[in-house]
Formats: sequence, structure tokens, C-alpha cells
Amino acid sequence: MEAERGLDATLKRIEAIVAALDSDSLGLDEALALFEEGVGHLRRAQEFLAMAELRVEELIGREGEEVREFREPGQGDRDAGDDS
Repeated sequence: MEAERGLDATLKRIEAIVAALDSDSLGLDEALALFEEGVGHLRRAQEFLAMAELRVEELIGREGEEVREFREPGQGDRDAGDDS
């Protein structure tokens, strides 16, 4: 899934930024630039997780009470059964 790869890459970059910020080798300007980049990556990761949560809710319902087939947006409900 493309979103998983995007989330994995985002998390790896956040880890690299945290490691760099933990080191004492950065100047203030470089540290601030990395911090700003990290905040952007955190927001992106939150968006990935929010999309995943919506998909899970679509699959099992908000309270976990039912299991439904996931449908891509725009597929609508199609009845393949009888009208009896």
C-alpha cells in the first residue's frame, strides 16, 4: 500500500531528525530548520494515521459491531442478489 510506504519513510525521516537534534553538532539555524521539517513530517504522519483510522472504521464500524466489505470511494452499493 502506498500510504504505508509513505508513512514508513516519514517515520524514518522523523527518527533521523530526532537523532540529529540529539547530537551536539548542529548550529542553531540548522537545528531550527530540522525542527521545522520534523513538525511537517509529524503532521503528515498524523494524516496517514487518520486515513487508516477512517478505513478501519469503514471496515468494522465505529463501535466494532459489524464487519463490512471495504469499498473504494465511488463504488456505491450494488445488489447482486435476488429481490425476493
